Amino acid sequence: MKDKLEKVCGELSRFLTTKNERYGNSALEPISIFSKIDAGSSILVRIDDKLSRIRNCETLRKNDVVDLAGYLVLLMVEHGWDDFGDMLD
Repeated sequence: MKDKLEKVCGELSRFLTTKNERYGNSALEPISIFSKIDAGSSILVRIDDKLSRIRNCETLRKNDVVDLAGYLVLLMVEHGWDDFGDMLD
């Protein structure tokens, strides 16, 4: 199980890093041309949109799940939630 978790988390990190290199840090530093909401609110909107797509789709799609996981990680980064030791029993 440990190897599988490390593989998935590593791939998600690579996915987010690559997207960040390609598109800039648009999730945490939006250019705010049309929308003037803050980065945290913007991520929450994207999460809502992705959850709506998952709910309304007949089949669960890898793209939607990976995007959702990525947005949740970005939300944690935006809040500075990078240590989870206090949550372990």
